[in-house]
Amino acid sequence: MNYVERAREIFCHDVYATGTTGIVIEEVEAGRSLVSLNVDERHLNASGSVMGGVYYTMADFAFAVAANFDRPLTVTLTGSVSYLSAARGKKLVAEARCIKEGRSAAFYEVNVTDDLGTAVARVSLTGHRRKPRFEPSDPAADGHDPYREIAGAF
Repeated sequence: MNYVERAREIFCHDVYATGTTGIVIEEVEAGRSLVSLNVDERHLNASGSVMGGVYYTMADFAFAVAANFDRPLTVTLTGSVSYLSAARGKKLVAEARCIKEGRSAAFYEVNVTDDLGTAVARVSLTGHRRKPRFEPSDPAADGHDPYREIAGAF
């Protein structure tokens, strides 16, 4: 099983992003991910444009994949979105890249574009690295990190 297949297996449990919204993981590597979405009527607002929340959901999901795939559990602490243009194409792509990682914080930038190359949003996200439920010295942990057990060792 390659990284993309494994990431899809792990993140299929994010039902809102993958099931309800229809986002697909296309690429994943250390500190980076690329996700896509085929735009359909459920993504449009009353004026017929892609709803801004779709761009943000894609960015947040791309961040989650990049920040959690082979790392300790990281949750979004803050996010800031700049909407640049309305999407003109039929497919959206969000690429998350790690800017800086620290012991307890991670900083990512996500660019959202459409299949015509239109830059539609730029999102900056700060993540908080959560401590494992059990410390390695805790006998209940048996020396393992519960999140790593779910995500698997890569």
